[in-house]
Amino acid sequence: MSQDIHLRSAISLGKAIQSREISCVEVATAFLDRIDSLDSQFGAFLAHDRESVLSAAAESQKIVDSGEAGPLTGVPVAVKDNISTNGLETTCASKILKGYVPPFDATVVEALKASGCVVLGKTNMDEFAMGASTETSAYKICRNPWDTERSPGGSSGGSACAVASRLAPISLGSDTGGSIRQPAALCGVVGFKPTYGRCSRYGLIAFGSSLDQIGPIGQCVEDVAYLAQATTGHDPLDSTSLNLPPISTAELKSRTIKGMKVALPEELFGDGVDSGVREAVNVAVEKLLKAGAEVTTISLPSIKLGVTTYYIIAPAEASSNLARFDGIRFGHRASSGTHIGVVERSRAEGFGHEVKQRIMIGTYALSAGYYDAYYLKAQQVRAMMRQEFDKVLSEYDLVLGPTSPIPAFRLGEMADDPLALKLVDFCTIPANMGGMPAISIPCGHTQNGLPVGLQLLGGRENDEFLLSAAYAIEQELGFGILTPPTV
Repeated sequence: MSQDIHLRSAISLGKAIQSREISCVEVATAFLDRIDSLDSQFGAFLAHDRESVLSAAAESQKIVDSGEAGPLTGVPVAVKDNISTNGLETTCASKILKGYVPPFDATVVEALKASGCVVLGKTNMDEFAMGASTETSAYKICRNPWDTERSPGGSSGGSACAVASRLAPISLGSDTGGSIRQPAALCGVVGFKPTYGRCSRYGLIAFGSSLDQIGPIGQCVEDVAYLAQATTGHDPLDSTSLNLPPISTAELKSRTIKGMKVALPEELFGDGVDSGVREAVNVAVEKLLKAGAEVTTISLPSIKLGVTTYYIIAPAEASSNLARFDGIRFGHRASSGTHIGVVERSRAEGFGHEVKQRIMIGTYALSAGYYDAYYLKAQQVRAMMRQEFDKVLSEYDLVLGPTSPIPAFRLGEMADDPLALKLVDFCTIPANMGGMPAISIPCGHTQNGLPVGLQLLGGRENDEFLLSAAYAIEQELGFGILTPPTV
């Protein structure tokens, strides 16, 4: 068992811990050793502390010994670096927050600890979650375990890479326009964005407050479902938190594909979709048809407006949210001078190019004379998109399509074409615009061996149905847990 700890799914590890086949400390040690010996080639982690991890594992073992262990007790969880962790540096992969150690845990981190999970460390990301390749991190490049010359996607690239490379059995990311699902697809793992409001955002360092949602990344649907169960539920500290119980796994394995009504938007299969991605998704659709699903091609015209709308609303909200980072209260502070001069230089020195660009775009969209023309119009389009999806999801169980229009791309490949990089989120943005739950599961590979993700999108607050449908589809597709050649 000790030789294959890293190859086990999170749920499998949890069962082995409960049965005393292995201890929590042995599991934590195995993953810490892998991080220390292998992460230099992946760049998945920005911070971890061996002593605190082993101490937490020892506390989890006490829960096991008391007979009170749950399905994830003792399982290490990697946490994206924009989620606050008490006593562990949290930087959002930005120089402006270098050295910032939160004095509190985010609600989801408190929930992890309450479930007996062990916080393994903080994962690499695009700076302030602004990007789709993890190349805007101020600290290090993150690489895809399927081909280390390629991007793991973003902005939760470190969280997806950590799971795919087996440096962590499971992780948490955040998703503003696809930042959990897109890297999960590119790394051959499962990524789940719950309904907006099902998972508390308290302690998440905000990018776009009406779009952000924390969610799990794991090796299989069962793993992410159980981590979602552990981390969701109403939180009075988050004013947008829904007054709903935690996501339940009780019916996870009860769904059948026969009779499932699936909508296939033609807009998600346009010319911008890579041929290898298209082929893998089409093969998956054929399997669902053979299993008895009712698949119908439909039109959702608002999908084509998603990227443009997103890149007005998200930067506008970022402009407001990032105003607090002024070099005065915490994080990077420029050398002495006038108050205004210190603020200006701190922000100029601390923020990277992508973040500065989005702050300026957002400030412009909110400025007098342009608010109605840009921000207000974008919100109207967003409402239209939500109405279109609501109508379709009242008639169908799921909306299905590729998660990313392209497989993992080479690092630096899109450096001179920022618009092309933004279009990578074309398929995932609608779920954030409407606050709907969505999940990406592996559905095959391209001809050169890169993983392809299949996205399933469900109705708001129907997270349990979506997860059970994803589990059934995962079993039908038959790929199991994908293992990169570097593992």
